[in-house]
Amino acid sequence: MTERPWAPGAATGVGSLPGTDPRDAAALVLGELPGLPHLVELPARGPGAGMIGRAAALLVELPVEIVPTGWRLAAHPGRDLSAARDLLARDLDALEEAADGWQGPLKLQVTGPWTLAAALELPNGNRAVGDHGAVRDLTASLAEGVRGHLADVVGRVPGARPVLQLDEPGLPAVLAGRVPTPSGYGTVRSVAAPVAEQALRDVLAVAPPGARVVHCCAPDVPFALFAAAGADAVAVDADLLRTSHYDLLGDLVDAGVSLWLGVVASTGERGFEDARAAVRSLWRDLGFAPRELAASVVPTPACGLAGVTAAAARRALRTVRDVGRSLLDDQG
Repeated sequence: MTERPWAPGAATGVGSLPGTDPRDAAALVLGELPGLPHLVELPARGPGAGMIGRAAALLVELPVEIVPTGWRLAAHPGRDLSAARDLLARDLDALEEAADGWQGPLKLQVTGPWTLAAALELPNGNRAVGDHGAVRDLTASLAEGVRGHLADVVGRVPGARPVLQLDEPGLPAVLAGRVPTPSGYGTVRSVAAPVAEQALRDVLAVAPPGARVVHCCAPDVPFALFAAAGADAVAVDADLLRTSHYDLLGDLVDAGVSLWLGVVASTGERGFEDARAAVRSLWRDLGFAPRELAASVVPTPACGLAGVTAAAARRALRTVRDVGRSLLDDQG
């Protein structure tokens, strides 16, 4: 089995937090999630700070701009791309300051190629996901941008062991042909699973072995596709899992894939005891020994926390941290 960069008992966040101050956010995740902190996204600062704008800022030689219907590929770089890159630079400056002397895993979230292609428009107004050539170019550009992003972070925080999380909440819709056209009157044709797998593999491959994660908080998570693409961990909302998923999940764990389970909702109704019980119950239902739990499962919030209060976000991160540590008790 490839060694994981994070230790048993680690917990992490999904990515986004409320607020607009990157220094406060960096201090929060390094303080509350010492086992697996992450570079925070703060969407409240505007479109360039959201998941699509952040990924667009990483694209190499594929400029983008904001139009009334969202983000669109553009002929030349402009103010929208400049603003997105400036926000990312501020986040990295804050991380570098807060993580001075940091030694250990550090997670970076990036929108995956399919969710990005489903969100971006071509200059003609069509979704990029409907054009095979555009998807190919977008995937190559994103992979190159992510490669540089990882190198930049390691240059700023030399003790970091980068973990790459690709966010693919839109992939189930891409596979099922449910992505709406910009007009809203139709849908883009579905993408075959082998094609989707290859694009994911191309982007995941820029991260170190053992540090490749795919996150999907939508129903109908394509678990087998993620594993086939080379994911070392799959991050999902535990409340969306059904008993029909258990055989697939068991196969993933048997193959050495880590499960990142979203067990604390952003609304905060599930506290420590309930979250810990949810993890243990699922593990028991999968049929694995309790002593293997802490090494195989990473507790997380169910999804991003951008829409909650600062106090609720801190409480959610603290809860998943405590759940992760509590799983070490099961090692016996």
